[in-house]
Parts: sequence; C-alpha cells; structure tokens
Amino acid sequence: MIDEAAVRAALAAFRTQDDAALPESMIDSVAVRDGMVQVALGVAKTAAERLEPLRLRLEQHLAALKGVRNATVMFTAPRAPAAGGHQHGAAASPPPALLTQVKSIIAVASGKGGVGKSTVAVNLAVSLAAKGMSVGLLDADIYGPSLPRMLGTRGKPELLGNKLVPIDAWGLKAISIGHVVAEETAMVWRGPMVLNALMQLMTGVEWPALDVMVIDLPPGTGDIQLTLAQRLKLTGAVVVSTPQDIALLDARRGVSMFQQVRVPVLGIVENMSFFCCPNCGTRTEIFGHGGARTEAARIGVPFLGEVPLLPAIRATSDEGTPIAVSAPQSEAGQAFAAVADAVAAQMGGVRTAGPRIVIE
Repeated sequence: MIDEAAVRAALAAFRTQDDAALPESMIDSVAVRDGMVQVALGVAKTAAERLEPLRLRLEQHLAALKGVRNATVMFTAPRAPAAGGHQHGAAASPPPALLTQVKSIIAVASGKGGVGKSTVAVNLAVSLAAKGMSVGLLDADIYGPSLPRMLGTRGKPELLGNKLVPIDAWGLKAISIGHVVAEETAMVWRGPMVLNALMQLMTGVEWPALDVMVIDLPPGTGDIQLTLAQRLKLTGAVVVSTPQDIALLDARRGVSMFQQVRVPVLGIVENMSFFCCPNCGTRTEIFGHGGARTEAARIGVPFLGEVPLLPAIRATSDEGTPIAVSAPQSEAGQAFAAVADAVAAQMGGVRTAGPRIVIE
C-alpha cells in the first residue's frame, strides 16, 4: 500500500513541462490513507489558472502510482511569513471580513452528527429562496460533504477567470468541496488543509451579492466554527437537535460556543420530532418530543419549530430534490417553511461584527 514517503518521492521525481523539479516549498501538505492521496500546493491566486495544467499532470502522475486508488491535487493559498518576525496575537491586526457582499449570513450547526443538520440547512435555504430572496448555500463540512447529493448536482463547477462559479440548483447558488472532488474520495486532511479548503470556498468562488448565505457547518465546536466566527460577520446561528437528552446536551454546547464568540443564536430546531405511520396515522415519538422547545426556553433562545421524521424527507434528500421545494405543501414542506419564517423574523437584517479570537 502506498505511503507518504512514496508520495513525496514521486513528487520529487515529477518534472514540469520545462523539465524542472517541483519546488519543495510549493508542497504545503501531503495526506495518504487507504490508497487515497491528497496533496496541497501553495500557489498564489493570481497564478492558479496558469498552473492548472501542471496540477492536472501532477494528479495523473500520482494516480498512476502503484497502490493509489485516488489522487487529488489542490491549490491552497501560500503561507505568508509574519512581518517583522514573531507577533503576539494581541498586537496582530484582525483579518478582513469575508463575503461582505452578502447581507445576512446564517450558520446551521449541531453539537453532534446524525441529527439531520444538513437536511435542515438545505431545506431552510430553498425555503428562504421561495420567499423571493437571493440565497447562497455553502457546505463547510469538508470531511463529510453531502450537499451535491442532496441538491442533485453532478459535475465540477465552471471557472470564471481563476474562480469557481457556484452551482445553480433549486433557486440557490451553492458550492461544496464535494463539487470539486469525487464523491467517494475520503478527505484525509489535517486541520490546516481543511481550513485552506474552506477559505477557497469563500474567496475562490465568484459569489454574487446575496440576501442570505446559509452555511452548513460540520458537527461539533472546532476549528471551522471558530474560523467562520472570526472571519465572517455572522447574522446568527441556527442549532439543530433531536428531542432526546443526549442530543440536547450536545446542542447546549453548540449554543454555548456561539455565545462565547458573540454570535447571536437565532434559535433551535427540533428535527425528527415525531413519526406518523403512513399506513395507520399513529403518532410515535421515537426520540421523545418537545425537548428542544423546553431547552430553548430554559437557556433563553428562540424555538424555531419542529420537523417530523418522515420517509419522504429521507427519500427526497437521497434523490436530490429537497422536499421544501419538490413538495412544499406536504407536512414536511410546511414544517420547513415555518422554520424559514421564524429564521427570517429573527434575522431582522442585523449583522454583527466578527469577534477577534486570540489564542496565546
């Protein structure tokens, strides 16, 4: 099986069209796992388009190695050295805010995986678009991108100059790392590569002026959440939970994290709130019911609504036809529309300054 040493040896042996070696300083990072190879090259944005043929040749070179199942080469912004040597965080200037052409930016988060956060994010976005808003959808879950499948989009985005053009789907402008790499590719990247990829989805995409940007965050309270809180002027966060106590415990951590970094919590959504048998109509509260509403009242944040557990939501997500737009009059479609109404009421057009996060 291929390992990192073999990949780095192949990188050293690679020759450009001018028969020059690939500069070692250009290799930002290398990740190898189970035959999946990912290489990040530090390249200035102004040079990315010119170097695209080199990237493709290098990708083919690595893919031909014995033991490689899939090879991905991507460009990341080169790491700039700190001016004047080491700088303490307190003295450094805050980085400029990103996506300033977007009026409202909403982060959809959860404290744990498996609560249907991405389903809520997609259906919230299309429900807001159905209200006549111009809406973008950014999949910030680099390790587990699900947006291409849930929107039914295939193929890579077009290039405009050296920037990607967002995919048009269901009235949205959308982008995901899943639009750039093959669906079965495992993203075995360390933290810096993930953050670089996220930055590219914000700065390397030709985002138009939008009324709303919905960002589907990965589960948890880690680097991506903190980076977005620092670099974006977030209007607020929507926290998704199921009714049972263990999910609510993690949702509470998510709310606490946003409060610590001064991002308003627009409210909590209770997903998989109850199940109604399609044959007999009997209602069953599989995960309990009402826990998110109670928790929202306890911690003093709005309750945005409850979404039932229905086979149609799962089916339309798998088919790439979000139920909020493919069946807006259904029980699930109306539930997502009600959540969108509550979120729109909470947005109020107010944007908050991103906090400065300094770790000494």
